[in-house]
Amino acid sequence: MLEKKVNLLLNFRGYQIESETQEKYYKDLSIITKRDGKRLLLRIIQESQLISGKVGVRQVRKMREKIIKEGYDGGILIGTGFSYSAKKEARSKDIEIIEISKIPSFNIFKHDLVPKHEILSKEEAEELLKKHHISPYQLPHIRRSDPAIFLIGAKPGDIIKIIRKSPTAGIYVTYRYVV
Repeated sequence: MLEKKVNLLLNFRGYQIESETQEKYYKDLSIITKRDGKRLLLRIIQESQLISGKVGVRQVRKMREKIIKEGYDGGILIGTGFSYSAKKEARSKDIEIIEISKIPSFNIFKHDLVPKHEILSKEEAEELLKKHHISPYQLPHIRRSDPAIFLIGAKPGDIIKIIRKSPTAGIYVTYRYVV
């Protein structure tokens, strides 16, 4: 089940696996983003060393060391739960933390009521804002915690293009600003 969820997340975000290594308690995947070509380290914690079963700050620090040592552009840490200090440490080191329970076990975009979501590139976003003479914060907002936004990997400050099917207009396009 863990592998299926991770593969689903990789597909949603457009990540391509470059290499993988298996350690005793975790699995490391070297991934490349299709959107901007960044190289990321994705670490899946399969078994926690803490009694609580959560991932601790030590794992975050070990991951950060590997990111720096091997020249990755960033990292994603996936586990069943994280201690408060691990979350705080990860935020300060620009490592994205994902709890496995937040990844759906099915493709939500195959549902009729969930429209297609795309992250606009910097150039596309600038063109959109210039065309409509607006600032990003003037667009309707969408939270980072929204399931569709979480799955495509949008970050606060990104602009999302949402393409809906409409019985009267055919296709309806709207934009949202991620907060």
